Amino acid sequence: MADAKSQYILHTESVIKQYKQYDEVVTAVDRADIKIEEGEFVAIIGPSGSGKSTFLSCCAGLERVDAGHIYVRGQDITKMSFDELSRFRGQNMGFVFQRHNLIPQFTALENILIPTLMCNRKDGSYDETLRRLVNTLNIKDRLHHLPSELSGGQQQRVAIARALINMPQILFADEPTGNLDRANADEVLDLLIKTREEIGQTLVMVTHDMNIASRADRIFRMDNGILTLDRDYLDGKRKTITGY
Repeated sequence: MADAKSQYILHTESVIKQYKQYDEVVTAVDRADIKIEEGEFVAIIGPSGSGKSTFLSCCAGLERVDAGHIYVRGQDITKMSFDELSRFRGQNMGFVFQRHNLIPQFTALENILIPTLMCNRKDGSYDETLRRLVNTLNIKDRLHHLPSELSGGQQQRVAIARALINMPQILFADEPTGNLDRANADEVLDLLIKTREEIGQTLVMVTHDMNIASRADRIFRMDNGILTLDRDYLDGKRKTITGY
């Protein structure tokens, strides 16, 4: 029988993340459990400071947890060394931040290809993936421009391409539309969903925007570090699909 943890692309058990603030210990994530199946689009919502971005960073291996376990593709990333985790993250995960975090001295194309340095693949193995991403994200004519020569929406498209160039099985997105106006936010979300459908990957997104969260398969709420499934949303979605 297969390990139950390997049934989920992401599975966390009692994750705790704390910070020391002056003389006080703040629990940003309080025993968070989540199980996400391959190909799902899951949104995590909650007020500012609720711990949702911290939890996402822990799941992506960008921050170490103080307690608990995080399994990605059945592998416990909390037990990996820094080098092991870096390699595993480069091969299996992508991350889109609220701020695009592009390197200003690099062109759009150079920024997109940065993650490929982590994976020892043959030259040219990214050509087809790059072509598909560039066409899907409509940035073909901007590849040789610096970030300062791109609009906010174009910069975020480049950041999305960078996150997807290694064809990760799971994409983490932290408020990816937070700095965009409504039109650009909707466009970026459409692009994320389109690339997710084409590549067949899992999308886990932190957002405060219910217009965006409502397009997810499931919504989780984070409040004071405690993560819960939004069953009202799930029940409402079932009724919409089944008519009952």
